[in-house]
Amino acid sequence: SCHWAPLEKSLTWSSLHPPFRCLYTLTSSPLRSQQIGFLLGSCGVTVALTSDACHKGLPKSPTGEIPQFKGWPKLLWFVTESKHLSKPPRDWFPHIKDANNDTAYIEYKTCKDGSVLGVTVTRIALLTHCQALTQACGYTEAETIVNVLDFKKDVGLWHGILTSVMNMMHVISIPYSLMKVNPLSWIQKVCQYKAKVACVKSRDMHWALVAHRDQRDINLSSLRMLIVADGANPWSISSCDAFLNVFQSKGLRQEVICPCASSPEALTVAIRRPTDDSNQPPGRGVLSMHGLTYGVIRVDSEEKLSVLTVQDVGLVMPGAIMCSVKPDGIPQLCKTDEIGELCVCAIATGTSYYGLSGMTKNTFEVFPMTSSGGPITEYPFIRTGLLGFIGPGGLVFVIGKMDGLMVVSGRRHNADDIVATALAVEPMKFVYRGRIAVFSVSVLHDERIVIVAEQRPDSTEEDSFQWMSRVLQAIDSIHQVGVYCLALVPANTLPKTPLGGIHLSETKQLFLEGSLHPCNVLMCPHTCVTNLPKPRQKQPEIGPASVMVGNLVSGKRIAQASGRDLGQIEDNDQARKFLFLSEVLQWRAQTTPDHVLYTLLNCRGTIANSLTCVQLHKRAEKIAVMLMERGHLQDGDHVALVYPPGIDLIAAFYGCLYAGCVPITVRPPHPQNIATTLPTVKMIVEVSRSACLMTTQLICKLLRSREAAAAVDVRTWPPVLDTDDLPKKRPAQIYKPSNPETLAYLDFSVSTTGMLAGVKMSHAATSAFCRSIKLQCELYPSREVAICLDPYCGLGFVLWCLCSVYSGHQSILIPPSELETNPALWLLAVSQYKVRDTFCSYSVMELCTKGLGSQTESLKARGLDLSRVRTCVVVAEERPRIALTQSFSKLFKDLGLHPRAVSTSLGCRVNLAICLQGTSGPDPTTVYVDMRALRHDRVRLVERGSPHSLPLMESGKVSTERRVKHIFYGKYFHTTSIHLLNTFRDGDSTTSLGSLFQYLTTLLVKKFFLISNLNLPWCNLRTFLPVLLLVAWEKVLTPTSLQPPFRQL
Repeated sequence: SCHWAPLEKSLTWSSLHPPFRCLYTLTSSPLRSQQIGFLLGSCGVTVALTSDACHKGLPKSPTGEIPQFKGWPKLLWFVTESKHLSKPPRDWFPHIKDANNDTAYIEYKTCKDGSVLGVTVTRIALLTHCQALTQACGYTEAETIVNVLDFKKDVGLWHGILTSVMNMMHVISIPYSLMKVNPLSWIQKVCQYKAKVACVKSRDMHWALVAHRDQRDINLSSLRMLIVADGANPWSISSCDAFLNVFQSKGLRQEVICPCASSPEALTVAIRRPTDDSNQPPGRGVLSMHGLTYGVIRVDSEEKLSVLTVQDVGLVMPGAIMCSVKPDGIPQLCKTDEIGELCVCAIATGTSYYGLSGMTKNTFEVFPMTSSGGPITEYPFIRTGLLGFIGPGGLVFVIGKMDGLMVVSGRRHNADDIVATALAVEPMKFVYRGRIAVFSVSVLHDERIVIVAEQRPDSTEEDSFQWMSRVLQAIDSIHQVGVYCLALVPANTLPKTPLGGIHLSETKQLFLEGSLHPCNVLMCPHTCVTNLPKPRQKQPEIGPASVMVGNLVSGKRIAQASGRDLGQIEDNDQARKFLFLSEVLQWRAQTTPDHVLYTLLNCRGTIANSLTCVQLHKRAEKIAVMLMERGHLQDGDHVALVYPPGIDLIAAFYGCLYAGCVPITVRPPHPQNIATTLPTVKMIVEVSRSACLMTTQLICKLLRSREAAAAVDVRTWPPVLDTDDLPKKRPAQIYKPSNPETLAYLDFSVSTTGMLAGVKMSHAATSAFCRSIKLQCELYPSREVAICLDPYCGLGFVLWCLCSVYSGHQSILIPPSELETNPALWLLAVSQYKVRDTFCSYSVMELCTKGLGSQTESLKARGLDLSRVRTCVVVAEERPRIALTQSFSKLFKDLGLHPRAVSTSLGCRVNLAICLQGTSGPDPTTVYVDMRALRHDRVRLVERGSPHSLPLMESGKVSTERRVKHIFYGKYFHTTSIHLLNTFRDGDSTTSLGSLFQYLTTLLVKKFFLISNLNLPWCNLRTFLPVLLLVAWEKVLTPTSLQPPFRQL
């Protein structure tokens, strides 16, 4: 049975999908709990159970609805009062589940920086913990327990809700609001109900001492166990001793006081067992404060002021193993005289931080190491966040917490120790209700101690500075450390936690922002800042080599990474012996004439057209004849290819190569929007100086239509050739370039800023690029690759037109425009042809996500199976859209798509595939970086959920024969003229320069995370002569070699 005292606080119990996970959180001030709201959102919480009193106190809109709090997910508020509930049917029984590893509930934890984490507790851990507490505390049925603690988390939840229900105990719950009105209420309930157990904190014992004089007829002889929940605080011993001295005459026995140590991750760590032997004194130790700052245990005499008297928190919980490891670096076991972080190995503990795998591994999967470097056991330990040691007889002593640890000049100081010292200087006369906050701030590469206290309203300025001076002297003599700042604020002005304590992280944030508004401040930087830099000395002259290296180095290493060298890779690539793609196509037409290279699908998913090696070869020959006879073109002339996505575009491209012409692929104008799309076509044709334009008969009529004449001057078009009617004769000779460095094709595109840019691609660079993709993606003739991309520029054009000829694999071509009619076309083709590798764009992925979100069941019924997909690469020149890729993976997970299959590529205009996720590579990694550091061109990794965090997904490994350098420049130059930028197949100077214009990348263990796409205008290379010299310092380039604006590759 449970008896609740009046003025109870509200409780929110949020349930998730079955198996139900419950998250306990106080909602007395929801508008200030954005961090808890973020945690609720990350856990997928949608329902909030609360009381009628809390529901009435929540803010409401004019329509009576509860608004969505800032940072909170949208919740359905449900009142659990009996008058709002219907009676369940007689045949209804709760579903009892086994004690397995499913999550039972999620308990929130507030970190040192103010962020809120969720600790998951499994069903087996919950049951085992209750059994361990029952055995350790000796709980029996029908006992009465008085609980003063917050019954929604920590010790109050474990004893007052869970274990009490398991043992059918009678619980008296005293809310904090009642304790503020009557600090003796819990003692009165112990006397009234003759309670056997009471759960309190040292603060409750302290305020009971202050108010006990007005209370008579107190008898605490019924208590057999007084659990002190904050027994891990070493300064709780003073409250325990004072409470025992006063109430020992009221029937309280010494052996009844049972301090315990706990943490959200490890649950109950240790607890002192109740005993009937009054002659057995509790464990105590008097330790040197100076020794503790160096992490060692030194016994001292109790007469000194610079000592810390600690009491034991009992023995380790039943079924658990405990050890002490060094708090920094490798978790190595501590010596018997060293202070370390306590770690526990048990079933009755938390299992993870919800949704944070990185932090979970560092906390819940710790393997303590011996001095020889081997683990002590094969089972993982859990960090408790408590600093202490294991004394004689297995007694556990705690001297502080990791969250309160401040490392100043290499020495460890605990915030609780500083608070206790400050409170010892006449606390009742000056400090308002003992409200003091201690934290550290980073100043000049070291931590500095800051003390903030609320002063009583009747204190004068003279009293304030006298008290502050005495506090500084006491801390200096006892802890031998200086205080950077001591600030006093008016009473009741510091941020509070829901239970009335000081909100430490918010107080620190106000201090850093300058919004604390203190009434008295005492700054002492001269006593604590002892690492000031030496006066500046004259340095030797800096030479040009030092300038180059200094500009290249960021931090401690050069930001560069390299892919595999093509020359060192041994493979059976027969196409490698040919220098030109045109020769590769001729070789394939002779050796494998009937091998299908391209298959084009229509909107119904049927084959619209296909090309074998010999068919493509013969068609390219006919187009070459047409260019020479009808177009009267010479080798080196530029030809614009204006085709819709399909087979004709591919044949026209190789026809140009056979004739010695330079092709430029151009997106055709949209029939429904000629006025805006046709000028772009005209601009590319004019800028590229195309001598001829090849297209289909349908587009040829469109270019000469009335709508086209209204948009551009159709009389200025170059000769237009219709390839629907080709000659039947073969060319007398197929053109073969004299030099691999001659121009193969031009790659034109329009940036998001409207700037037209073109890139020259040589025959050598094109062949090396195709071979790089072949090796990275493991392409060979028996493979089938599905491509759903626009084939006009960048990597999309290379995959659509070039790679199949070089590698010999079959490309299944799916025009993205066909997905507007049939959104499932791409995925159905991937499933039908059992494709293992596919390439798409973000627009295609977004169209599938939005258009097929409600059709997964029908697609599954139609036999759609994506389980064979090994890689699904998104091709784009922008930062990976993590939200879209995750939504796509989650949506089609039920259709067999593995999340690791979805990845992205990294490229730019002058280097189309800097990185590709290989087929045999590891899962794509996602990291989180601090956006504030990015504003200063720095990379700082943070955990998921951290404030100001930005997720970045890995874009793969560096492609073969690529070298990437990451260089920042102080100024960008702008030019209004159009320039064609060169690209080098080995990724040297100009490639690095082009990468700069499009991206800022960060190199982490040779994995690429794309941060931002600048989309800056293209610049004149001549302006960057010093930059080119700096980047290509390995290949010393002379200014004379760079005088022409363009260099052929």
